[in-house]
Amino acid sequence: MAIKDTRSQDIALETTRTSVLRNKRTWLLAAGAIALLALIGWTASSWLSGARSVDEKRLRIATVTRGDLVRDVAAEGRVIAANSPSLYAIGSGIVTLHVVAGDTVKQGDVIAEIDSPELRSLLAQEQATLASLDAQVSRAALDAQLNRSATLKAIDQARVEQVAAERQLQRYSRGFEGGAVAKVDVDKAADDVAKTRIGIDHARQDASLQSASMQFDARNRKAIADRQRAVVGELQRQVNSLRIVAPFDGQVGQVFVSQRQNVQSNAAIASLVDLKQFEVEIKVPESQARELSVGLPAQLTGNNVTSNGQISAISPEVVNGEVSVRVRFEPGQQPAELRQNQRLSARVVLGSRQNILKVERGPSLDAQSSGAWVIKDGTATRIPVELGVGSVEEIEIKRGLKQGDRVIVSGAEDFKPDDLVRVN
Repeated sequence: MAIKDTRSQDIALETTRTSVLRNKRTWLLAAGAIALLALIGWTASSWLSGARSVDEKRLRIATVTRGDLVRDVAAEGRVIAANSPSLYAIGSGIVTLHVVAGDTVKQGDVIAEIDSPELRSLLAQEQATLASLDAQVSRAALDAQLNRSATLKAIDQARVEQVAAERQLQRYSRGFEGGAVAKVDVDKAADDVAKTRIGIDHARQDASLQSASMQFDARNRKAIADRQRAVVGELQRQVNSLRIVAPFDGQVGQVFVSQRQNVQSNAAIASLVDLKQFEVEIKVPESQARELSVGLPAQLTGNNVTSNGQISAISPEVVNGEVSVRVRFEPGQQPAELRQNQRLSARVVLGSRQNILKVERGPSLDAQSSGAWVIKDGTATRIPVELGVGSVEEIEIKRGLKQGDRVIVSGAEDFKPDDLVRVN
Protein backbone atom coordinates (compact mmCIF):
# COMPACT_ATOMS: atom_id res chain seq x y z
CA MET A 1 0.00 0.00 0.00
CA ALA A 2 1.42 3.31 -1.17
CA ILE A 3 1.61 6.21 1.17
CA LYS A 4 0.16 9.58 -0.25
CA ASP A 5 2.50 12.55 -0.31
CA THR A 6 1.74 16.35 -0.44
CA ARG A 7 2.30 16.87 -4.18
CA SER A 8 -1.39 17.56 -4.84
CA GLN A 9 -1.24 20.50 -2.47
CA ASP A 10 1.89 22.12 -3.92
CA ILE A 11 1.70 25.24 -6.23
CA ALA A 12 4.43 25.72 -8.79
CA LEU A 13 6.06 29.18 -8.55
CA GLU A 14 6.72 31.22 -11.77
CA THR A 15 10.21 32.02 -12.78
CA THR A 16 11.56 35.51 -12.26
CA ARG A 17 11.40 36.33 -16.07
CA THR A 18 7.72 35.42 -16.36
CA SER A 19 6.84 37.57 -13.37
CA VAL A 20 8.60 40.60 -14.79
CA LEU A 21 6.74 40.32 -18.13
CA ARG A 22 3.40 40.09 -16.44
CA ASN A 23 4.09 43.16 -14.30
CA LYS A 24 5.11 45.14 -17.42
CA ARG A 25 1.86 44.31 -19.18
CA THR A 26 -0.07 45.40 -16.12
CA TRP A 27 1.69 48.76 -16.07
CA LEU A 28 1.05 49.29 -19.80
CA LEU A 29 -2.63 48.55 -19.41
CA ALA A 30 -2.82 50.95 -16.48
CA ALA A 31 -1.05 53.70 -18.46
CA GLY A 32 -3.42 53.21 -21.44
CA ALA A 33 -6.43 53.41 -19.17
CA ILE A 34 -5.12 56.62 -17.62
CA ALA A 35 -4.52 58.18 -21.10
CA LEU A 36 -8.00 57.19 -22.22
CA LEU A 37 -9.51 58.75 -19.13
CA ALA A 38 -7.50 61.91 -19.73
CA LEU A 39 -8.70 62.13 -23.33
CA ILE A 40 -12.28 61.60 -22.23
CA GLY A 41 -11.87 64.26 -19.57
CA TRP A 42 -10.37 66.76 -22.04
CA THR A 43 -13.16 66.12 -24.54
CA ALA A 44 -15.77 66.46 -21.84
CA SER A 45 -14.23 69.69 -20.56
CA SER A 46 -14.10 71.12 -24.11
CA TRP A 47 -17.72 70.16 -24.70
CA LEU A 48 -18.80 71.59 -21.39
CA SER A 49 -16.95 74.86 -22.09
CA GLY A 50 -18.70 75.30 -25.51
CA ALA A 51 -15.57 74.78 -27.66
CA ARG A 52 -15.50 73.03 -31.01
CA SER A 53 -12.72 71.77 -33.21
CA VAL A 54 -12.36 72.19 -36.99
CA ASP A 55 -9.74 71.16 -39.52
CA GLU A 56 -7.86 74.10 -41.04
CA LYS A 57 -8.19 72.51 -44.49
CA ARG A 58 -11.94 73.15 -44.34
CA LEU A 59 -11.40 76.89 -43.93
CA ARG A 60 -10.22 79.67 -46.21
CA ILE A 61 -8.06 82.03 -44.21
CA ALA A 62 -6.88 85.49 -45.32
CA THR A 63 -4.45 87.97 -43.78
CA VAL A 64 -5.32 91.62 -43.19
CA THR A 65 -3.05 93.83 -45.31
CA ARG A 66 -2.67 97.52 -46.09
CA GLY A 67 -2.85 98.89 -49.60
CA ASP A 68 -5.09 100.31 -52.32
CA LEU A 69 -8.61 99.05 -52.95
CA VAL A 70 -10.29 99.37 -56.33
CA ARG A 71 -14.05 99.40 -55.93
CA ASP A 72 -15.78 97.57 -58.74
CA VAL A 73 -18.73 95.37 -59.54
CA ALA A 74 -18.29 92.27 -61.67
CA ALA A 75 -21.07 90.18 -63.13
CA GLU A 76 -21.84 87.82 -65.95
CA GLY A 77 -24.22 89.10 -68.60
CA ARG A 78 -25.78 88.22 -71.89
CA VAL A 79 -25.88 90.12 -75.15
CA ILE A 80 -29.28 91.50 -76.10
CA ALA A 81 -30.33 93.66 -79.02
CA ALA A 82 -30.91 97.27 -78.06
CA ASN A 83 -33.53 97.41 -80.79
CA SER A 84 -35.45 94.16 -81.26
CA PRO A 85 -39.11 94.85 -82.07
CA SER A 86 -41.79 92.32 -82.86
CA LEU A 87 -43.87 92.82 -86.00
CA TYR A 88 -47.64 92.31 -85.66
CA ALA A 89 -50.54 91.63 -88.00
CA ILE A 90 -52.64 94.73 -88.57
CA GLY A 91 -55.67 92.65 -89.51
CA SER A 92 -56.95 89.09 -89.63
CA GLY A 93 -56.36 86.90 -92.67
CA ILE A 94 -54.10 84.36 -94.33
CA VAL A 95 -50.39 85.11 -93.92
CA THR A 96 -47.76 84.49 -96.59
CA LEU A 97 -44.19 84.47 -95.24
CA HIS A 98 -41.27 85.69 -97.35
CA VAL A 99 -38.49 85.02 -94.80
CA VAL A 100 -37.36 82.41 -92.29
CA ALA A 101 -35.59 82.80 -88.96
CA GLY A 102 -32.01 83.97 -89.45
CA ASP A 103 -32.53 85.74 -92.79
CA THR A 104 -30.81 89.09 -93.21
CA VAL A 105 -33.12 91.83 -94.48
CA LYS A 106 -32.80 95.43 -95.60
CA GLN A 107 -35.05 98.30 -94.66
CA GLY A 108 -38.25 98.07 -96.71
CA ASP A 109 -37.95 94.37 -97.53
CA VAL A 110 -41.25 92.48 -97.28
CA ILE A 111 -41.32 90.13 -94.29
CA ALA A 112 -44.84 88.79 -94.80
CA GLU A 113 -48.15 89.61 -96.50
CA ILE A 114 -51.64 89.13 -95.11
CA ASP A 115 -54.64 88.56 -97.32
CA SER A 116 -57.59 90.19 -95.53
CA PRO A 117 -60.75 90.34 -97.74
CA GLU A 118 -62.74 91.78 -94.84
CA LEU A 119 -60.44 94.77 -94.46
CA ARG A 120 -60.27 95.43 -98.20
CA SER A 121 -64.09 95.26 -98.48
CA LEU A 122 -64.48 97.69 -95.60
CA LEU A 123 -62.05 100.07 -97.32
CA ALA A 124 -64.08 99.95 -100.54
CA GLN A 125 -67.30 100.70 -98.66
CA GLU A 126 -65.79 103.66 -96.85
CA GLN A 127 -64.30 104.98 -100.10
CA ALA A 128 -67.76 104.91 -101.69
CA THR A 129 -69.19 106.79 -98.72
CA LEU A 130 -66.43 109.35 -99.05
CA ALA A 131 -67.18 109.86 -102.74
CA SER A 132 -70.85 110.49 -101.89
CA LEU A 133 -69.92 113.01 -99.22
CA ASP A 134 -67.50 114.77 -101.57
CA ALA A 135 -70.36 115.08 -104.07
CA GLN A 136 -72.54 116.62 -101.37
CA VAL A 137 -69.80 119.11 -100.56
CA SER A 138 -69.56 120.07 -104.23
CA ARG A 139 -73.35 120.40 -104.44
CA ALA A 140 -73.37 122.60 -101.34
CA ALA A 141 -70.74 124.84 -102.92
CA LEU A 142 -72.82 125.05 -106.11
CA ASP A 143 -75.98 125.84 -104.12
CA ALA A 144 -74.12 128.61 -102.35
CA GLN A 145 -73.12 130.13 -105.68
CA LEU A 146 -76.69 129.91 -106.98
CA ASN A 147 -78.03 131.48 -103.80
CA ARG A 148 -75.47 134.28 -104.02
CA SER A 149 -76.47 134.94 -107.62
CA ALA A 150 -80.16 135.06 -106.65
CA THR A 151 -79.60 137.47 -103.78
CA LEU A 152 -77.48 139.75 -105.98
CA LYS A 153 -80.28 139.71 -108.55
CA ALA A 154 -82.80 140.72 -105.90
CA ILE A 155 -80.56 143.55 -104.72
CA ASP A 156 -80.11 144.80 -108.29
CA GLN A 157 -83.87 144.72 -108.91
CA ALA A 158 -84.47 146.66 -105.72
CA ARG A 159 -81.97 149.28 -106.85
CA VAL A 160 -83.67 149.60 -110.24
CA GLU A 161 -87.03 150.03 -108.53
CA GLN A 162 -85.52 152.65 -106.23
CA VAL A 163 -84.13 154.63 -109.19
CA ALA A 164 -87.49 154.44 -110.98
CA ALA A 165 -89.34 155.61 -107.86
CA GLU A 166 -86.95 158.54 -107.37
CA ARG A 167 -87.44 159.63 -111.01
CA GLN A 168 -91.21 159.39 -110.63
CA LEU A 169 -90.99 161.53 -107.50
CA GLN A 170 -88.94 164.12 -109.36
CA ARG A 171 -91.50 164.30 -112.20
CA TYR A 172 -94.41 164.63 -109.78
CA SER A 173 -92.57 167.29 -107.81
CA ARG A 174 -92.02 169.42 -110.97
CA GLY A 175 -95.64 168.86 -112.06
CA PHE A 176 -96.85 169.87 -108.60
CA GLU A 177 -94.83 173.07 -108.81
CA GLY A 178 -96.42 173.82 -112.24
CA GLY A 179 -99.87 173.04 -110.90
CA ALA A 180 -100.32 169.99 -113.11
CA VAL A 181 -100.07 167.29 -110.42
CA ALA A 182 -101.99 167.02 -107.22
CA LYS A 183 -100.30 166.95 -103.83
CA VAL A 184 -101.61 163.42 -103.24
CA ASP A 185 -99.70 162.04 -106.21
CA VAL A 186 -96.49 163.66 -104.99
CA ASP A 187 -96.89 162.11 -101.54
CA LYS A 188 -97.58 158.71 -103.07
CA ALA A 189 -94.42 158.95 -105.18
CA ALA A 190 -92.42 159.81 -102.05
CA ASP A 191 -93.85 156.75 -100.28
CA ASP A 192 -92.79 154.57 -103.21
CA VAL A 193 -89.22 155.87 -102.92
CA ALA A 194 -89.15 155.03 -99.17
CA LYS A 195 -90.57 151.57 -99.94
CA THR A 196 -87.82 150.85 -102.47
CA ARG A 197 -85.15 151.92 -99.97
CA ILE A 198 -86.58 149.49 -97.40
CA GLY A 199 -86.64 146.77 -100.06
CA ILE A 200 -82.94 147.29 -100.82
CA ASP A 201 -82.04 147.07 -97.11
CA HIS A 202 -83.98 143.83 -96.69
CA ALA A 203 -82.48 142.37 -99.86
CA ARG A 204 -79.01 143.07 -98.57
CA GLN A 205 -79.84 141.52 -95.16
CA ASP A 206 -81.38 138.46 -96.82
CA ALA A 207 -78.31 138.08 -98.99
CA SER A 208 -76.03 138.22 -95.95
CA LEU A 209 -78.08 135.71 -93.96
CA GLN A 210 -78.48 133.29 -96.85
CA SER A 211 -74.76 133.51 -97.59
CA ALA A 212 -73.92 132.71 -93.95
CA SER A 213 -76.40 129.82 -93.96
CA MET A 214 -74.97 128.38 -97.14
CA GLN A 215 -71.42 128.74 -95.86
CA PHE A 216 -72.36 126.98 -92.61
CA ASP A 217 -73.98 124.14 -94.53
CA ALA A 218 -70.96 123.85 -96.82
CA ARG A 219 -68.54 123.78 -93.84
CA ASN A 220 -70.65 121.13 -92.11
CA ARG A 221 -70.71 118.93 -95.18
CA LYS A 222 -66.97 119.44 -95.67
CA ALA A 223 -66.31 118.47 -92.03
CA ILE A 224 -68.33 115.27 -92.49
CA ALA A 225 -66.41 114.52 -95.65
CA ASP A 226 -63.09 115.21 -93.92
CA ARG A 227 -64.00 112.83 -91.11
CA GLN A 228 -64.87 110.17 -93.65
CA ARG A 229 -61.60 110.91 -95.46
CA ALA A 230 -59.73 110.26 -92.20
CA VAL A 231 -61.55 106.93 -91.83
CA VAL A 232 -60.60 105.99 -95.37
CA GLY A 233 -57.01 107.08 -94.75
CA GLU A 234 -56.77 104.88 -91.66
CA LEU A 235 -58.25 101.92 -93.51
CA GLN A 236 -55.89 102.53 -96.39
CA ARG A 237 -52.99 102.56 -93.93
CA GLN A 238 -54.17 99.26 -92.50
CA VAL A 239 -54.48 97.74 -95.96
CA ASN A 240 -51.00 98.97 -96.83
CA SER A 241 -49.75 97.52 -93.54
CA LEU A 242 -50.92 94.09 -94.63
CA ARG A 243 -47.53 94.03 -96.34
CA ILE A 244 -45.25 93.78 -93.29
CA VAL A 245 -41.89 95.32 -94.15
CA ALA A 246 -38.60 95.61 -92.25
CA PRO A 247 -38.33 99.00 -90.49
CA PHE A 248 -34.50 98.84 -90.54
CA ASP A 249 -31.58 96.72 -91.68
CA GLY A 250 -31.30 93.65 -89.48
CA GLN A 251 -31.83 89.95 -89.08
CA VAL A 252 -35.02 87.96 -88.56
CA GLY A 253 -34.92 86.63 -85.01
CA GLN A 254 -37.98 84.44 -84.64
CA VAL A 255 -40.99 83.62 -86.80
CA PHE A 256 -44.08 83.06 -84.66
CA VAL A 257 -46.52 81.76 -87.31
CA SER A 258 -46.59 79.09 -90.00
CA GLN A 259 -46.88 79.55 -93.74
CA ARG A 260 -50.48 80.21 -94.90
CA GLN A 261 -51.72 80.29 -91.33
CA ASN A 262 -54.93 82.15 -90.51
CA VAL A 263 -53.91 84.84 -88.02
CA GLN A 264 -55.98 87.23 -85.97
CA SER A 265 -55.53 90.96 -85.72
CA ASN A 266 -52.55 92.04 -83.54
CA ALA A 267 -50.99 88.55 -83.69
CA ALA A 268 -47.18 88.49 -83.52
CA ILE A 269 -45.66 87.52 -86.88
CA ALA A 270 -41.88 87.78 -86.44
CA SER A 271 -39.18 89.58 -84.48
CA LEU A 272 -36.39 91.63 -86.05
CA VAL A 273 -32.96 92.17 -84.52
CA ASP A 274 -30.92 95.29 -85.21
CA LEU A 275 -27.39 93.93 -85.65
CA LYS A 276 -25.88 97.39 -85.37
CA GLN A 277 -26.92 98.05 -81.77
CA PHE A 278 -26.25 95.54 -79.01
CA GLU A 279 -26.32 95.92 -75.23
CA VAL A 280 -25.27 93.64 -72.37
CA GLU A 281 -27.75 92.84 -69.61
CA ILE A 282 -26.14 91.93 -66.28
CA LYS A 283 -27.59 90.96 -62.90
CA VAL A 284 -26.13 92.85 -59.93
CA PRO A 285 -26.80 91.97 -56.25
CA GLU A 286 -29.12 94.37 -54.50
CA SER A 287 -26.41 95.40 -52.03
CA GLN A 288 -24.13 96.58 -54.84
CA ALA A 289 -26.77 97.99 -57.16
CA ARG A 290 -27.40 100.99 -54.91
CA GLU A 291 -23.94 102.33 -55.82
CA LEU A 292 -24.56 102.17 -59.57
CA SER A 293 -25.79 105.05 -61.68
CA VAL A 294 -26.45 105.67 -65.35
CA GLY A 295 -23.30 106.74 -67.19
CA LEU A 296 -20.73 104.82 -65.10
CA PRO A 297 -17.96 103.32 -67.28
CA ALA A 298 -17.75 99.56 -67.67
CA GLN A 299 -15.46 97.00 -69.26
CA LEU A 300 -16.96 94.13 -71.25
CA THR A 301 -14.90 90.99 -71.89
CA GLY A 302 -15.65 88.03 -74.11
CA ASN A 303 -13.88 85.89 -76.70
CA ASN A 304 -10.55 87.36 -75.51
CA VAL A 305 -11.72 90.84 -76.52
CA THR A 306 -12.21 93.72 -74.06
CA SER A 307 -14.49 96.60 -74.99
CA ASN A 308 -15.51 99.80 -73.24
CA GLY A 309 -19.08 100.69 -72.43
CA GLN A 310 -21.25 102.55 -69.98
CA ILE A 311 -24.39 101.87 -67.98
CA SER A 312 -27.42 102.92 -69.99
CA ALA A 313 -30.29 101.76 -67.76
CA ILE A 314 -30.93 100.37 -64.27
CA SER A 315 -34.11 98.45 -63.48
CA PRO A 316 -36.24 100.08 -60.75
CA GLU A 317 -37.25 96.72 -59.24
CA VAL A 318 -35.47 93.90 -57.44
CA VAL A 319 -36.09 90.32 -58.58
CA ASN A 320 -34.71 87.43 -56.51
CA GLY A 321 -32.29 89.76 -54.74
CA GLU A 322 -30.83 91.07 -58.02
CA VAL A 323 -31.20 94.18 -60.16
CA SER A 324 -31.06 94.14 -63.97
CA VAL A 325 -28.54 96.61 -65.43
CA ARG A 326 -27.95 97.36 -69.11
CA VAL A 327 -24.52 98.30 -70.43
CA ARG A 328 -24.19 99.94 -73.84
CA PHE A 329 -21.05 99.74 -75.96
CA GLU A 330 -19.16 102.94 -76.59
CA PRO A 331 -19.23 104.14 -80.23
CA GLY A 332 -16.84 102.02 -82.26
CA GLN A 333 -16.25 99.58 -79.37
CA GLN A 334 -18.82 96.93 -80.25
CA PRO A 335 -17.01 93.71 -81.23
CA ALA A 336 -17.79 92.06 -84.52
CA GLU A 337 -19.78 88.82 -84.78
CA LEU A 338 -21.81 89.38 -81.60
CA ARG A 339 -24.87 87.19 -81.24
CA GLN A 340 -28.07 87.41 -79.28
CA ASN A 341 -27.77 85.84 -75.77
CA GLN A 342 -23.99 85.48 -76.05
CA ARG A 343 -22.30 85.45 -72.62
CA LEU A 344 -19.96 88.31 -71.67
CA SER A 345 -18.27 89.41 -68.44
CA ALA A 346 -18.81 92.96 -67.23
CA ARG A 347 -16.77 94.99 -64.74
CA VAL A 348 -18.03 98.36 -63.54
CA VAL A 349 -15.43 100.53 -61.78
CA LEU A 350 -16.94 102.59 -58.94
CA GLY A 351 -13.74 104.24 -57.62
CA SER A 352 -10.63 103.50 -55.55
CA ARG A 353 -9.37 103.94 -51.96
CA GLN A 354 -5.67 104.35 -51.14
CA ASN A 355 -3.64 103.06 -48.19
CA ILE A 356 -6.40 101.31 -46.25
CA LEU A 357 -6.68 98.09 -44.28
CA LYS A 358 -8.26 95.40 -46.41
CA VAL A 359 -8.84 91.70 -46.48
CA GLU A 360 -10.11 89.14 -48.94
CA ARG A 361 -13.88 88.85 -48.90
CA GLY A 362 -15.82 85.62 -48.75
CA PRO A 363 -19.06 84.02 -47.57
CA SER A 364 -18.02 84.43 -43.94
CA LEU A 365 -16.93 88.05 -44.39
CA ASP A 366 -18.83 90.38 -46.67
CA ALA A 367 -20.39 93.82 -46.59
CA GLN A 368 -23.29 92.59 -44.42
CA SER A 369 -21.06 91.09 -41.71
CA SER A 370 -20.84 92.73 -38.28
CA GLY A 371 -18.09 90.46 -36.97
CA ALA A 372 -15.10 88.42 -38.10
CA TRP A 373 -13.55 85.12 -36.96
CA VAL A 374 -9.91 85.83 -36.06
CA ILE A 375 -7.42 82.98 -35.52
CA LYS A 376 -4.86 83.42 -32.74
CA ASP A 377 -2.78 80.68 -31.10
CA GLY A 378 -4.82 77.98 -32.84
CA THR A 379 -8.16 79.33 -31.57
CA ALA A 380 -10.74 81.23 -33.61
CA THR A 381 -12.95 83.77 -31.88
CA ARG A 382 -15.53 86.14 -33.30
CA ILE A 383 -14.86 89.83 -32.68
CA PRO A 384 -16.96 92.82 -33.78
CA VAL A 385 -15.66 94.69 -36.81
CA GLU A 386 -16.75 97.65 -38.91
CA LEU A 387 -16.45 97.11 -42.64
CA GLY A 388 -16.34 99.73 -45.37
CA VAL A 389 -16.61 99.64 -49.11
CA GLY A 390 -15.80 96.50 -51.00
CA SER A 391 -14.75 95.27 -54.39
CA VAL A 392 -15.25 91.94 -56.08
CA GLU A 393 -12.32 90.32 -54.21
CA GLU A 394 -11.55 92.55 -51.21
CA ILE A 395 -13.30 94.59 -48.55
CA GLU A 396 -12.21 97.56 -46.45
CA ILE A 397 -11.64 97.19 -42.68
CA LYS A 398 -12.54 100.34 -40.76
CA ARG A 399 -12.31 99.10 -37.19
CA GLY A 400 -11.80 95.88 -35.23
CA LEU A 401 -8.81 94.34 -37.07
CA LYS A 402 -5.17 95.23 -37.53
CA GLN A 403 -2.59 94.47 -40.14
CA GLY A 404 -1.39 90.87 -39.98
CA ASP A 405 -4.53 89.40 -38.39
CA ARG A 406 -5.59 86.03 -39.80
CA VAL A 407 -9.31 86.01 -40.59
CA ILE A 408 -11.61 83.18 -41.66
CA VAL A 409 -13.32 84.31 -44.88
CA SER A 410 -14.96 81.02 -45.81
CA GLY A 411 -16.09 77.94 -43.91
CA ALA A 412 -17.37 79.64 -40.76
CA GLU A 413 -20.94 80.11 -41.93
CA ASP A 414 -22.32 77.54 -39.45
CA PHE A 415 -20.33 78.81 -36.43
CA LYS A 416 -22.29 80.35 -33.61
CA PRO A 417 -21.20 83.79 -32.33
CA ASP A 418 -20.42 82.42 -28.84
CA ASP A 419 -18.39 79.42 -30.08
CA LEU A 420 -14.74 78.96 -29.15
CA VAL A 421 -13.30 77.16 -32.16
CA ARG A 422 -10.03 75.22 -32.08
CA VAL A 423 -8.34 75.17 -35.48
CA ASN A 424 -6.30 71.97 -36.00
